[in-house]
Amino acid sequence: MRGLIRRKPEEGAGAFNSLQDRINGVFDDFFGDLRSNQLWQCDFLPKVDVEEDQKAFLVKAEIPGMKKEEIEVELKDNVLTIKGEKKEEKEEKKEKKIYVKERVYGSFERSFSLPSEVEAENIKASFKDGVLMIEIPKAEPLRNSKKIEVK
Repeated sequence: MRGLIRRKPEEGAGAFNSLQDRINGVFDDFFGDLRSNQLWQCDFLPKVDVEEDQKAFLVKAEIPGMKKEEIEVELKDNVLTIKGEKKEEKEEKKEKKIYVKERVYGSFERSFSLPSEVEAENIKASFKDGVLMIEIPKAEPLRNSKKIEVK
């Protein structure tokens, strides 16, 4: 029966740890140190799904904790923009301890380029249960062709 070969943890691990530290340094330099509070100080950014079928584009955005009056939807130069501000709830309680505070607040803006073949005048938006739904009908493609004489 063979015996176990025991090694001190630092034996052979030094090179790996050094490489790991260098890799972590590259990511920290590029993305910032995610272990700091900077992660929690970012603006609120709703999650969005964009779908397409034969008749329309459908944009769904999760925006919990807001009212429809606080959300603005605009189409300008074939760019659909959704924006608003999720405000922090203010409570005046003196003897209150906060143990966990993970919800994020702030202003947001999401923009999506649309193809030029949409019916801008027939776009519909609704907001229910924290989900904004925007239906953007596609325009009928031009079916008439015209031969143009070159002079």
